[in-house]
Amino acid sequence: QVQLVESGGGSVQAGGSLRLTCTASGYPYSSYLMGWFRQRPGKEREGVAVISTRGYSTYYADSVKGRFTISRDNGKYTVYLQMNSLKPEDTATYYCAARAAVTAGELFSPLNYQHWGQGTEVTVSS
Repeated sequence: QVQLVESGGGSVQAGGSLRLTCTASGYPYSSYLMGWFRQRPGKEREGVAVISTRGYSTYYADSVKGRFTISRDNGKYTVYLQMNSLKPEDTATYYCAARAAVTAGELFSPLNYQHWGQGTEVTVSS
């Protein structure tokens, strides 16, 4: 049974930091790219950051470059999203997702991810 469980969300003031954690089970974790997505109120789900299977390559949406850092620990089946200098517009539900490395298609498209977590809420107040 595939499971992705996120944690670490919460409320923070603008300029603050949070670290999200996603722990995976039930599939060959090290053969999957991992991504963080978010869905802001009234908006479509969007890709935030993606990391390659071994963590050697990372990709970020322009809106979070220089502020967010994605990392993974394959020994712990875990992916992290360190979020610094948070802004009110970062308020969203954040999801981790897994994409088989053989999957083709656009890297930040939610359609190309096979497994999803339940989401964790992040609220940034001004």
